[in-house]
Amino acid sequence: MTGTTAGGRVLVAGSANVDFVVRPPHIPAPGETVLGGDLSVVPGGKGANQAVAAARAGGADTAMLVALGNDPSAAVLEESLRAAGVGLHLVRAARPTGAALITVSDGAENAITVAQGANGELAPEHLPPLDGVVWLLLQLETPMPTVIAYARAARVAGVSVMLNAAPAQSLPAELLALIDLLVVNEEELAAIVGKQGSIAERVARTGVATTVVTLGERGCCAADHGTLISQAAFSVAPTDTTAAGDTFCGVLGAAWAGGTDLLGALRRAGAAARRR
Repeated sequence: MTGTTAGGRVLVAGSANVDFVVRPPHIPAPGETVLGGDLSVVPGGKGANQAVAAARAGGADTAMLVALGNDPSAAVLEESLRAAGVGLHLVRAARPTGAALITVSDGAENAITVAQGANGELAPEHLPPLDGVVWLLLQLETPMPTVIAYARAARVAGVSVMLNAAPAQSLPAELLALIDLLVVNEEELAAIVGKQGSIAERVARTGVATTVVTLGERGCCAADHGTLISQAAFSVAPTDTTAAGDTFCGVLGAAWAGGTDLLGALRRAGAAARRR
């Protein structure tokens, strides 16, 4: 898959949460209480993380369709997105702004629980006109009917669609048929096509023209119209893997919208994710 014409616009339609982060020595087991460090409250959410990453990557104007509540958390997220250079299509919802409870261990592993809140109010009719948009980036922290409606609208408008199929869940064939680029980790890939076979064999079963699988410290691989491509990970000492996948997706979308080819986009996205 080749890059899009330079100067293309990226629209992210998805979730925004305020993250409440605590760092204990290890992730608690069921029923276990552990003592952690001080609480950090930071902007997050898969959609917002990807929008910020795309905007910071450069090469493409970035906007986001997002639903926020009428609460202090909404102001935190709106300010963060605007400060990163993300244009906003803002839906004001009656439900509270989304939130996530995140535990990050000393070994850089994380456990995340999300309160969907206002993200659950994002509806098909909220999608703005797609004039000038070349890539629409979607995730699964908003209602599935809305995700499908947005992908269908993009297909009609001739806009390419990237779906980061996270959190992991099975996907309807209707949605997969509307996707140009699917980005998953190994768990998410298994939720879509099962665990049988090699990664290459399973990627072929998604039915999506281009599928990228992130492999953590092993880098990533992609199947592009039957051609397999791999990109090794950059060597770093991880301190926190939270939002690394979102950073990867945002930079990948921005790189393609800016005209970079697949291998170059994977390299840029992998480098950005490892710096996260």
